[in-house]
Amino acid sequence: MNNETFELFFSMLSVALLAGTLVVLVARMLHSRSTAARNVISAFAPWALPLAAAVTTTCALGSLYFSEIVNYKPCIMCWYQRTMMYPLAIILIIGITVSTYHWFLERFPNLDAGVCDVEVPCEFVWFENFGFVTLPFMAFTGFLAVLVFTTLPNTQTEQS
Repeated sequence: MNNETFELFFSMLSVALLAGTLVVLVARMLHSRSTAARNVISAFAPWALPLAAAVTTTCALGSLYFSEIVNYKPCIMCWYQRTMMYPLAIILIIGITVSTYHWFLERFPNLDAGVCDVEVPCEFVWFENFGFVTLPFMAFTGFLAVLVFTTLPNTQTEQS
């Protein structure tokens, strides 16, 4: 398979992950007011940690694929995201912030506060699918999903 196939696959996976994460997030917000929302949370809760582990593993393997196989040289923001994805439990919210900032840098390079390198600029876009899915966006969806999944209320504990 060629690089574009993997780019499209990971982009589709990222959009699907974001959609699923938003469903769970909305269900969490409506949890106290809606039986349907409680049912969504109850059905999803047993799978939350295994899915969070799958997301972090996919993010790590995807980042390694793009840098080590495809030879997309990671910029400084990519290294920050990797540093935060791998030991995820400690710095999850910071990772979301860095990924969001990196994604904005791609669109608005003038937002650079001096963290980017001239040789490998943070605003350089290796690929973009669907008009918005780039490597930093994929990292953002990974961080957001794991944050939402790992902070779900434990329905077994709540029912006791």
